[in-house]
Amino acid sequence: MKTTEQSSNYNNLESMAVGDVLRGINAEDATISQAIAAKIPAIEAFVAALVERMKRGGRLFYIGAGTSGRLGILDASECPPTYGVPHDLVIGLIAGGDSAIRKAVEHAEDDFHGAWRDLSNYSPTPEDTLVGIAASGSTPYVVGGLNEAREAGMLTACITCNEGSACAVAAEHPIEVVVGPEFVTGSTRMKAGTAQKLVLNMISTSAMIQLGRVQGNKMVDMQLSNAKLVERGTRMIVEALSIDEATAKDLLLTHGSVRAAVESWNHGEK
Repeated sequence: MKTTEQSSNYNNLESMAVGDVLRGINAEDATISQAIAAKIPAIEAFVAALVERMKRGGRLFYIGAGTSGRLGILDASECPPTYGVPHDLVIGLIAGGDSAIRKAVEHAEDDFHGAWRDLSNYSPTPEDTLVGIAASGSTPYVVGGLNEAREAGMLTACITCNEGSACAVAAEHPIEVVVGPEFVTGSTRMKAGTAQKLVLNMISTSAMIQLGRVQGNKMVDMQLSNAKLVERGTRMIVEALSIDEATAKDLLLTHGSVRAAVESWNHGEK
C-alpha cells in the first residue's frame, strides 16, 4: 500500500475534542520539515540542472492534478510579481484546465496524454524543464507528461510523497518526500500538500536567486502592483542609498523597480 494511503495514526476523530484534533494535526505537520531535509541533496541537484537551462532561455513548467496542480499554479503565479520575471517563464498547468483550479474536473487526471497536449500549446523545447507534482506518484496525467517530456529532451523532475512510484521512474530528478500517513486517511491536501508547497518554494526561490533576481536578501525586481509593495520598495531604497523617504519613493515610481532606481542613483541619473 502507498504510504499516502495508509491508515492514520489517529482514530475515532469524530469523538475527539477540537483541541485534540488541532494538536494532532500540528504534531503530524511538525514531521514535514525533517522529511524534506533528507531530500535537500536531490533538490539541490535538480535546481543546478534547472538553472543551467533557464540561463540559456529555458522555461519551467509544473503539471499536476487537483491539489498538486493548484500548488504548481500558485508557485508559478507568484514568480512574476515577486521577481519581475515574464509571465511565461514559470508556467503551471492543471489537469482539466483552468476551470479545475476551483472545481474538480472528472477523470481529467486519468488522461495519460493530457499533460503533453497541454504543454504542446507552449511549443516546449529541450531547453525547458518539467516538474510533475503528484502526492501518489501514480497520477496518469503526470506520469504521461513526464514520459513524453523526457522523450522530447526536456529536463524532468517530480515531487511525490511515495517511494518507488511511476513518477519517480519517469523523472530524471525524483524528489520523494515521504511524510507518512495523513491525519485524515488519504487526505493528501494536508501533509503531502504542505510538503509539496515547501519544496516548490525551495525550487523557485533558489532558482530566482541563482538567476540574479535577489540582491542581498531583497526582491529588487518585484512588481509595484499595490501600495504595500511601493512602501516596501521605498524602504529598500532608503536603506540602500541612505536618502530620505520622499526622494526614494520618487525614484522608485520614476524607474519602476528597486534595482533600476538604485542603479540610476549610483550612476548619477536622478
